[in-house]
Amino acid sequence: MNVKSIEKKGNEATIVVEIDKELMESGVNKAYLKARKQIMIPGFRKGKAPRKMIEAMYGAHVFYEDGLEEIFPEVYQFAVLDQDVKAIGRPSLTDMQISDENIVTLTLTTETYPEVTLGQYKGLEVEKAPAEVTDAQVQAELDRMAQNVASTETVERAAEMGDTANIDFEGFDNGVPFDGGKGDNFDLKLGSGQFVPGFEEQVVGMTAGEEKDIDITFPENYTAELAGKAVVFHVKLNKVTVTNVPELDDEFAKDVSEFDTLEELKADIRAKAVEQAEKQSASAFENACVEKAAENTTVEMPKALVESELDNQMDRFGYQLQMSGYSMEQYAQMMGGDVNTMRNAFRPAAEKQAKITVTLEKIAEVEGITVTDEDMEAEFEALAKQYELEVAKVKEMVPAEELTANLKTRKAVKVIVDSAVAVAPAAKTEE
Repeated sequence: MNVKSIEKKGNEATIVVEIDKELMESGVNKAYLKARKQIMIPGFRKGKAPRKMIEAMYGAHVFYEDGLEEIFPEVYQFAVLDQDVKAIGRPSLTDMQISDENIVTLTLTTETYPEVTLGQYKGLEVEKAPAEVTDAQVQAELDRMAQNVASTETVERAAEMGDTANIDFEGFDNGVPFDGGKGDNFDLKLGSGQFVPGFEEQVVGMTAGEEKDIDITFPENYTAELAGKAVVFHVKLNKVTVTNVPELDDEFAKDVSEFDTLEELKADIRAKAVEQAEKQSASAFENACVEKAAENTTVEMPKALVESELDNQMDRFGYQLQMSGYSMEQYAQMMGGDVNTMRNAFRPAAEKQAKITVTLEKIAEVEGITVTDEDMEAEFEALAKQYELEVAKVKEMVPAEELTANLKTRKAVKVIVDSAVAVAPAAKTEE
């Protein structure tokens, strides 16, 4: 092979390469041997037609395109990798010329890895929120724990605010039932604001077995079919239950924890909340540091890198939806759009992450960051412990190159964060 020219412009490279006749012939012959099984020519059994007969009938270069595909790995290695062209993805074939001597000249076009110019990434001043836990947060956790062990009982009296009313209901618009307006054995917490304004207040005072019609006017900002309409709900109250929440005292602490007193339980809740708040603060600080370093970076981002990151984000989101029992198409329809709409919604985040990625890779290069065998072994062992697998199994599942790149990125993040200066968040103006 012979590379005749390489022209670079921005994030794109155009490579003209001449293919040896022998190499091209080997690819063409492989393509012929694969294709002939499906070709029928009069006078020959299916799959037995000679190559020259097929070429005579369909054209001398009928197998060239498939033949090129057969030898493309060798072409890519020589014309791209060996020439130190940092291609992103697979190059596009933009032209193929075949001379009278059957010498093939290809023109390949590819996006290339961008030139990255780092700005300040050390000594950045970044806001860091203090890890604070309020008494209200501790109380909220205590209340949650109390609700988890609360008991319910049915009461024989009129419903009051705070009770749970089990009801059957059906809504009518001018005497005609409307979609979504019916429910049976529905538990409604009175005062929760779960139903249309005015509904719950009219259930108050009803007793078990009682039926009544409730007049309701839907808000103007409700769904188009019912916005502003006056309707009637026929309601039957099946039963009234109350929730008995235990007193928050030492006995409660003994029942729900290993502590003997409420004060000890509060102290434990606070300590765990502080630990969690510190982790969240540290994580937010790290993310802010990396984002600021990326903001200081100058780079013309290739479309291929953004699209690749966009693919990754869509795949991750699709997997999350799958775990919830939805497909990407179903979720998009629920949100009033399609998959392309969702992809466009993810694009700004993908552009941001792609810039962060190239920034961290450049920092790793500038800082001379390396990954040792000890680093790799430690990471394989950590992954094995996390997923409860044998280390050898993890090594089979995780490509070494991918793990190396990940470790370099994490070390680059550490360079940014360790040198950053944490400053108190600016005071927010209350409106």
